This record gives sequence, C-alpha cells and structure tokens, in this order.
Amino acid sequence: MLSGLVIAVLAFPAAGTLGMAANFVNTADGKVPPPLRHPFTAKTTYVYANDGHTLITAFYHEARSNVSLADVAPVMRQAIVAAEDVRFYHHGGVDPRGVARAFVVNDSAGGVRQGASTLTMQYVRNVLKESPDLTPQERVNATEDTPGRKLREMRAAVAIENHMTKDQILEKYLNVAYFGHGSYGIYSASMRYYSKPPSQLTLDEAALLAGVVQSPDTDNPVNGDRKAALARRAYVLKAMVDMKAISPAQAKAAQAKPIQLRPSTDPDDCTAVPAAHNDWGYFCDYLRTWWDQQPAFGTNTTVRDDKLNEGGYKIVTTLDPPVQAAATKASTSVYGDGDSKVLPIAVVQPGTGRVLALSVNRHYALDANAGGGGAPNNVGQLVSGSDGIAGYQAGSTFKMFTMLTALELGHPLSTDFNAPARFKSKWDANGKESCDNKWCPANDNPPWMDGDRTMWTGFGRSVNTYFVWLEQQVGSERVVAMARRLGIALRAPSDADYARHHAKDWGSFTLGTASTTPLDLANAYAAVAAGGVYCRPLPVLSVTGPDGKATGVGTPQCKRVLEPDVAAAAADAARCPVGQQSAYGECDGGTAPGVGSAFGARPVAGKTGSSENNQTESFVGFTPQAAAAGTAADPLHPSNAVGEGVSNSVDAAVGSALLAAVQGQPPENFPQPPRYRALGHG
Repeated sequence: MLSGLVIAVLAFPAAGTLGMAANFVNTADGKVPPPLRHPFTAKTTYVYANDGHTLITAFYHEARSNVSLADVAPVMRQAIVAAEDVRFYHHGGVDPRGVARAFVVNDSAGGVRQGASTLTMQYVRNVLKESPDLTPQERVNATEDTPGRKLREMRAAVAIENHMTKDQILEKYLNVAYFGHGSYGIYSASMRYYSKPPSQLTLDEAALLAGVVQSPDTDNPVNGDRKAALARRAYVLKAMVDMKAISPAQAKAAQAKPIQLRPSTDPDDCTAVPAAHNDWGYFCDYLRTWWDQQPAFGTNTTVRDDKLNEGGYKIVTTLDPPVQAAATKASTSVYGDGDSKVLPIAVVQPGTGRVLALSVNRHYALDANAGGGGAPNNVGQLVSGSDGIAGYQAGSTFKMFTMLTALELGHPLSTDFNAPARFKSKWDANGKESCDNKWCPANDNPPWMDGDRTMWTGFGRSVNTYFVWLEQQVGSERVVAMARRLGIALRAPSDADYARHHAKDWGSFTLGTASTTPLDLANAYAAVAAGGVYCRPLPVLSVTGPDGKATGVGTPQCKRVLEPDVAAAAADAARCPVGQQSAYGECDGGTAPGVGSAFGARPVAGKTGSSENNQTESFVGFTPQAAAAGTAADPLHPSNAVGEGVSNSVDAAVGSALLAAVQGQPPENFPQPPRYRALGHG
C-alpha cells in the first residue's frame, strides 16, 4: 500500500487523484499483455553458403540476435543490474525506495529529474515502443513523458514480475536494450564493439557496455563521447562494488584499463558480401528476388522483405563456393571486369534445381562507373534476369526444344533430311533472308553442314536448315510451348507477345531469336539431364526460423515434363556437339569438341549457339549431375557483336565451370535411349 501511495504522489501530485492512482496499480488484474509475454524483436537474418558455415551476408533493419542468459558473461549480467537497477533482485517490478528517492529529487528540483524506472519497467517501455502488435499511436504512447504512461509501465511491470523469474526478465531485457552504434541487444553490442560473443566479455568491457545504455547515442565510445563512456564505466564499476558483485581492487584494475575496442559490423544486404568474394553478390541478389516470391513469408513483397530483415532466419543456400570460384575465374578469363562485354555463367543441379553458382565478370556494387558505363560495377541481374533484364539471344541452343518436340511426337533420332545450304520455309518473310516472300534461312558453314542429316548429325554440326525443316514438321507453336515447359521465361515483352499471339508463325524460334538467361537455359537442359524432370531454380537448402524450426521452403519443386525415353534420346544426340559418341555410334562431328576432350572419359553433352551476325555466343553443357550455361554479350549495346572468334573461349569457360561442379563425384553415364526413339524400330 505504501508503494502504491508513493507512486500515486509521484505520478499525480494533485491530492484529489491520490486514491485513484493507488487503486489503479494495486487492483491490476495480473495479466501480462501478449507483446510483453512474447516480445517481438527485429532479428538479423544470416545467409550462408551450402556448407552452413561460410557467411555470405546478413539482412536486418536492426542489428540484433537473441541470446540466452547462460550465454552472457556473469559480469555483464551484474553490470547491467548495477547500471540500471541495483535493487532489481529485491523489488517486485516497482521499487518503492527508488520512487521515494525520485519524488524527493523531483520535488526539490521543481520538475522531473529522476524517473525511478526499474529494469522491468524499462523492459516494458522498450518492448512496447517497437511492438508490431500495437498501433503507431500506442507505440508513441509507450514513450510519452506523462504520469499515465509511467503508471501503465508500473502496472505491467508488477504483472510481469508475478509471471516471470528475475533471470527471465533480465534475459529479455538484455535482448531488447539498445547499446548504441546500431546495436540492439547484448549479442549485437558485444560483436559490434568487441568482435566477440557476450559470453567472453571481461569486467571492463561489460561495465562499459552497461554504462552506454542510459545515453546510447551520446555516450558510446565508437561515435560518441569517450570521456562520457569512461565516466559511465566508472559509475557502473562503483555500483558493482556497492552491490558486492566485485571487490574494490577488481573495480580499480578494470577502471585502469584503456578502452580497447575491436569494432565490427555485420554485413547488410547483397552489396556487403565479403570483399574477397564480391562475385557472390549476384547469387545473393537472386536469393532476394526468390525470397520476395515465396508466399511462406507473407502475402506481398513488403511483408516478405520485412520478414527477411527482421525475422532472424538462418538461410543455408545452395551456393557452392568452389564451383562459384571456378565459374568466376572462367568468366573473367574471357572478359575482364572492365570490359563492356560480359560472360554470365550459371550452374545448376539436375533433379533438384539447386543453383550452385551465378557468376559474371562484374563487381556487384553500387559504386559509380567512370563515364557512366555499366562496368566494372553493376547490380543488374545479368545472370538470372529480372523484369528489366530479359537476357540474350542464345542461338542454336534452342534447337534442343525442336528436337524434344519431334521426339515426343514420335519422330526418331534417325529422322533424316537432305539439308540444303538454304531452305525455303513455309513462313512468310521479306528482306535478305527471304526468297519468294518466304523465310529462307541458311547454314553457317555449308560444306560441313549441308547434306543428309539426322537429329544426331544435325544437332552435332548445328545445321540450321535441318532444324528449321524439322520445326516445320512439328509446328513452331509446339516448339515454343516446349521451351516454356522447360522454364524458358521469355521475359522480353516482345517475345512474350509473339509467343502468345504468333507462335505458329515463329519459324526462327528454333534458331534462338528469343532472349533467355544462362540460368533459365542451364535449368532447361538440366531437365533433360534429369531424365525429363524439371525443377524450379532453387537458391536455398534450408531456411530455419529463430525458434530453430525449418520452414520447409528448401524442398525442391519438381515435376515430370518429358517421358524418360524422350529425355534419354535428346541427351544421346547432345553427346555429338561436344565430340563424344552416342550410344548407337551415330555422332559425326561437333561444334565444341574441346569440351569433350576436357572431360576425357567422363560423359558430357551440350550445345553451342550463335545469334545472327555473332552478336552473342553461347554454350550449355550437362552431365547427369550438373548443368551449366553461359552467353557472351554486350548487355548495354546488343548490336556490339562479340564475334565468332570468342566462341571456343565461351565453350571452354562454361565447360570448366561444369567440370568443377562434378569434381570429386564418380562419373555417371547417360541412359541409353530405346531403339524406337533412336532408330525408329523395335
């Protein structure tokens, strides 16, 4: 009762309100509001490579990670009590002595000089001012300087003390308190000031951190007043002596130590990946885009972004650092990071869709470039594409979709056609590639490409006229549908519109005139490598919430899109371009024999692609265990052709990234296609 009366006097000086205030506190219903029982605290999300230990980056609005009281050094626990509430273990949430003392001080000063807030009351205030369960006005009310706010804090503190142990309250307080320098909670503070966990804090370090809490913006020793920080440390050490937590000698020794900080900051967002691994930024960017599309994290992009920056998740990604390093080395071996041209490379795992690497010869950075160009710093998604980046024409790699369509419709690999140097198609056209108002594509190397061809030899030698003829047999609309079935997104508005309204007239589709990305292309061929199972590209192995429970979003999303024998037949023909031999010995020449040589006895398949006038050069390769694709292009000036001369370098670069992805794994053979798919008879 005495406590209630003193509180009332402090909060409501007018005598007429004395009884009302006392009654308000002492008749509390004892219930702890939900935000105080289970406080929301914005926590840092950490992103790791596929080993679960190599940190890629972090995402946060507030740098914070919760920690148990057992993982906080005893001197830190004692220091915070000494600094903020020396009678913490002796009162019930409201300290009558502190209230009386504050009343005397305030009465003498003629205004508020002491607030008498206990550590429990501070916990209430810290939680309520950030709780998403409250309205904006309620959060403002939690910090307003009024008797009503103080009284609400007291009431809540009493209720909390009746339902939680002192150690539980102290743990929650340490995880919500602000320690300055952008650090929320003791874990973040310990790491940011001293680059070590709070379990390892020494007495002088703990006293300094505890002293900062009263005025975290002005008294912190990093960007505040060091003298004030030392003065506050001395105050805390003396208070620790007074409460018999330490001896005077210990306090003297701690006070004699200079401030020795080892400040560090958690990386934040994709531009903050480790400097030595700047190439990880493009994978990180893809991860963030993927996250924003996941309903498991909210109903819209804003909610999902908040979850990423406040949810305290542990994200173990599919990024394989050795494969990523190999892909980056391969890309930069063709073009330097300052070159206007790029070679983006993607590597994926068949049967899961897991993205092992996304590399390009650029720095993932927001820094301005000299002359305003796009190099060497760039954050545009050059590997996986985005709403503003449709990708690049991948040339004859699209012949795969025509071959798959024909196989699915019952045409065997042995389907032959006497391919001429120039073929008059059924599709209307005008211009230099037309004859008699029909589209008439030509072969790039007639002496080597013309003549009687099958799918094996037509694919191996990349015979344009054979595949345009084959597309004409099966229907270009079916070929477009096949490509989309295997994940070719057609991000360019003109491509999407043509696919929607004019797919039957898109004869040039088989020659790769639509734009795509290395990731889409690698993943489409991965479906062939996986026996006809397509999996959505996936950048995570697991996502674990702050409670340690898995969210389940790391599960591959796969479906069968091709019959196994159709996929096996297409993979068999794809052995030809890389200079290896098909199951029935039907290969006769290839456009990328160097890739087959690099793989030696290990089975590999793939396809080259050149767009018109060699504006781009592409290669996609695959084994049963990995698929990789890359396209050399000038993203800012598409008409600036990369030229035919870079083709072999692109093949070798993508091939080396693919070889790195299967390094250490036993070789796997491609399945032999059934005879009726290959030769047309049983």
